[in-house]
Amino acid sequence: MTAEIGSRFGDPLVGANMNDWARENVPLLTGVLSAVALALVFGAVGGVIPNSFLPRASDAVLDAIPHLNAVISASAIVTILLGWRAIARGNVRRHRAFMLASFALFSAFLVGYLYRLILVGTVAFPGPEAVYTFVYLPFLAVHILLAIVCIPFVFYALLLAATRPYEELYHTRHAQVGMVGAVLWLISFSMGIGVYLLLHQIY
Repeated sequence: MTAEIGSRFGDPLVGANMNDWARENVPLLTGVLSAVALALVFGAVGGVIPNSFLPRASDAVLDAIPHLNAVISASAIVTILLGWRAIARGNVRRHRAFMLASFALFSAFLVGYLYRLILVGTVAFPGPEAVYTFVYLPFLAVHILLAIVCIPFVFYALLLAATRPYEELYHTRHAQVGMVGAVLWLISFSMGIGVYLLLHQIY
């Protein structure tokens, strides 16, 4: 009888079992979520996702997305730094709030970027060829590389925090992985703003 009750959908026992499973499988969940996120990115870049799949916004909205993403990137830099300072001062609640805000900003950036990429495609660099070859391309390549590399670090740190009380996080690699993820995040967001300036402001 107990087993029948525990197996019902929505039963607290089921939720506890699912949480236990997630707790024990953080690396697996990290790999799955990272693979899905990267598949979406590479699918959009490679033109695998057809633009007819999405409703098309007005040209004004599409033109505004790079400017909005620059603001999102700057905001994410601020929230990451504030989250970093909060945990350094032992304020777990503020740290959690700022890092969740950072992830929400990152997600919003990614949605806007992929949406515009699928509908509009890549933007040609309007500046001189020398700047394109020796400045823009290396800068863009490092930005993209860091953005890709940071994804599993971010997911791993967040999943550890989501599946454990904060007291137990001190016995995991949350702090070390989170530190690497935060540094990669900061550099990637900063370089993303640099890419924006080169594409939409300087040239």
